[in-house]
Amino acid sequence: MSALKRFFKDTIIYGIAAVLPRIINFLLVRVHTDALPTNNYAENTNFYIWIALLAVLLTFGMETAFFRFYKTEEKKDALISTAFISVFSTAIIFVVIAFLFSDFFTSIFDFKNNPLQLKLLIGIIAIDTLMVIPFAYLRASNRPLKYTAIKLINVAIIVAINLLFLKFIPELQAKGSSIPKFLTELSTSTAKVNFIFIANIIGSACSFILVLPYLLKFKWSFNKVLFKKMVSYSWPIAVAGVAYVINENLDKILIGKMIDKNAMGIYSACYKLAIFMNLYIMAFRLGAEPFFFNHSDKKDAKETYAKILNYFIIVGALVFVGIVVFIDILKRPFINEAYWDAIIIVPIVLLANLFLGVYHNLAIWYKLTDKTRFAMLFSIIGAIITIVVNIVMIPKVGFIASAWATLLAYGTMMLLSYFIGKKYYPVPYNLKKSGSYLIVSIVIAYISFNYFRENYLVSIALVILFGLLIYWNERKELLTILKRK
Repeated sequence: MSALKRFFKDTIIYGIAAVLPRIINFLLVRVHTDALPTNNYAENTNFYIWIALLAVLLTFGMETAFFRFYKTEEKKDALISTAFISVFSTAIIFVVIAFLFSDFFTSIFDFKNNPLQLKLLIGIIAIDTLMVIPFAYLRASNRPLKYTAIKLINVAIIVAINLLFLKFIPELQAKGSSIPKFLTELSTSTAKVNFIFIANIIGSACSFILVLPYLLKFKWSFNKVLFKKMVSYSWPIAVAGVAYVINENLDKILIGKMIDKNAMGIYSACYKLAIFMNLYIMAFRLGAEPFFFNHSDKKDAKETYAKILNYFIIVGALVFVGIVVFIDILKRPFINEAYWDAIIIVPIVLLANLFLGVYHNLAIWYKLTDKTRFAMLFSIIGAIITIVVNIVMIPKVGFIASAWATLLAYGTMMLLSYFIGKKYYPVPYNLKKSGSYLIVSIVIAYISFNYFRENYLVSIALVILFGLLIYWNERKELLTILKRK
């Protein structure tokens, strides 16, 4: 099987693991926005902002370091056990500190009106941290089907609990239908928003039980020399991860502080429509990261990386245009009408995330050359842009400033990575062709959203023309890949 075929196959399987669960979770947005007022939805957003930040801090880039050393390290047991023990230690330390200083964290995380959220957060982040290395092992050892199966079981549990307590029980109660007493008591035992987090912790616990067998099969040891090498590689990635969390989430916090919780809620809900682009990027990353490292010693590695970026941009541009064209259809089933005021941010956020996906693709140069400090540098620059633009512009133009800040931050990171990467690890990217796809997609999305909104005859015709342009340019290469054995 050719390298590109293997890459596409793994990406499709990982895509199922990334896309299907998140599509199902995305469908829950309608359940959440129907069940919760906008200020309570802001609580949900706030909770997962802290989860995202803590996940980066507690794993400190160890997942990427694991991939970096998996191929070259002969003693796989030592690598796996060292990586797991390190993240296990940070998880335990966090749990102890969080419980000892619970009042402090309750205040910092803004859980004063709902203290149970702190305990749920501690449990979720601890369990998820412990699963990082087992899941990385499944990916690095080319076991996408097992990885996918566990992820799907996790989401099935989460969805079932959400639907039961946020949709079915309230609907049955409203109709006066008979409900088992214990379910009635459970449904009224805590705030509605907490059932989102309770579902998460139960799903995470079940997933951890399923990955345990992969942990127990290895001989346990802690290699200090290896740990130092891994940390030396990973810490700039961890700093970059913190900056990424700022880029993704500071806007929501600032909107809540500088405008109000209702604005934060509607902005966060509409931001969720960018999930279709995020799903594509995540599916790509799950397949690409181990592939890039494993393929790095091949003679045609750089040419392969260039082709992959071109295909990534093609698919990403089509996703971008497709969502913008059908945005008014997509919003109706997925988001309650009370949240539609922020729909104008969606095209901007979609493009920002496409730029982020290109940046992740370009990032292979600093990962392969062990210059991960550049990841830290780029992300810090992006975070500074996010902070400055949000603080200066939110009071002037409202929450749309946050969308533009995200686009500016990720666009800058993408350009910096491309131009600096040419010096350290030059890859023959076809900038003219790939760049033209990006420009054409932006023009079509702008025209469709601003001049032909809900005029699907014109908008779909533009998308078809774009598709034909891509096919005409790529037909020879695509046929070669499909025919290659």
